[in-house]
Amino acid sequence: MRIGNNPHKDELIPESNYLHQVVIPVYIPNEEAYFVDSFKIFQLCMESLFATIHNKTFITLVNNGSCNKVIEYLDFLYKEGKIQELIHTENIGKLNAILKGVAGNNMELVTIADADVLFLNNWQLETAKVFRALPKVGVVGIVPQFNMFKNKCGNVLFDNLCFKKLKFIPIKSAEGLIRFYDSIGWDRSYNKDYLKYGLGLEFENSAVFIGSGHFVATYKKQMFQDMKSYLNYKLGGDSENYLDVLPLKYDYWRVTTHDNYAYHMGNVFEDWMSEIKQDVKTSKEIDFGFAQQKVANPFKFYLKNRLFVKFLRSGFLSRIFYQWKKLPKSMIRNYNNIVPK
Repeated sequence: MRIGNNPHKDELIPESNYLHQVVIPVYIPNEEAYFVDSFKIFQLCMESLFATIHNKTFITLVNNGSCNKVIEYLDFLYKEGKIQELIHTENIGKLNAILKGVAGNNMELVTIADADVLFLNNWQLETAKVFRALPKVGVVGIVPQFNMFKNKCGNVLFDNLCFKKLKFIPIKSAEGLIRFYDSIGWDRSYNKDYLKYGLGLEFENSAVFIGSGHFVATYKKQMFQDMKSYLNYKLGGDSENYLDVLPLKYDYWRVTTHDNYAYHMGNVFEDWMSEIKQDVKTSKEIDFGFAQQKVANPFKFYLKNRLFVKFLRSGFLSRIFYQWKKLPKSMIRNYNNIVPK
C-alpha cells in the first residue's frame, strides 16, 4: 500500500560542487604472502592522496572483496568525511569495481588509480594544465614509462606527424622511471637509452610524453557515457585494454606529464615510501570546462589506429621515423629493443 506521492518525484539532482573524481578499487583479502604489506601501502596511498588534492575533489573507494581490517579502515575514512563515496562488494574484478565507482557521478574529470599509488605534490594541477593546453587530450598519465607511444596512440602520432612539436625529448625524471620498473620487478638490464629520451609533444614552453599507462591516469568523463557494465576478468585479460581503447572512440589523445608526479609502490613496503613528504597541498582553484569531442569518424578511426599503426611497426620505417623526430643517432639502431643487443 502507498499513500500520497514521494516528495522527491521529478526533482532534479542539484549540480555538484565537486570538479574532479578519484576512483580507487581496493582488493586486499588478507595480510599474508603476496598481500603481507598491502594494507600499509594502501594507507600510504590514501595519506598521499589527501595531502595533494584540492577541496573540490570527490573520492570514491570501491572495496572489491577485502578483509575485515581493510573494511574497518574504509568505513572509518567515510565516517570521518575524508572520502565522499564508499562502495562495498565481493570480488567482482578490478575493472568492474572501477566502473561501479565511475557510474552515478558527473564530474568532468575522473582519475582512476590502483591502491598502491603514492601521489606527489602538484599532480592534480599539472594534469589540469595539460587538459587546458591540449584540447584533444582525453587521458593524462602522471608516471612516464618506456615506449608508451606504441600502445593505442596511432591517432596522436598521425595528427602530429608533420609537426616539429612531435619529437624525442629528454627524460625529466630518470629516477621516476627507475623506481617504476623496480616496482614491477624488472632488473636493471633494460636499455638505458630509455632513461634519456622519450617521444613527446612540445607545447607552450612545456611538453608531454605520447601515451599513458593505466595504473594511474585521469580521463575526461565524457568517454564513459556509453561504458560497458560488465567485463569477465578479475584482473588482466582484455579488461585492462578497455581503458586504453576507450579514448580512441572520441579520437582523444593519450599522454603523460613530462615530469613524474607519482610512484608505483607495488606489494612490498620499502623505507623510502614513508620518507616521501607531500607537504604542498594544491589549494589553487583549478579552472575547469575542458573541450569535448564527437565520436570519431569510422574511416578516420581505421586510418589512424589500424592502418597507420601497421605502417610504423616496420623496423626500417620506425628507424626513419626516429631519425626524423630527432632521436640521437647513437640510439636509433637499438631503440626498439628493451634489452640492448
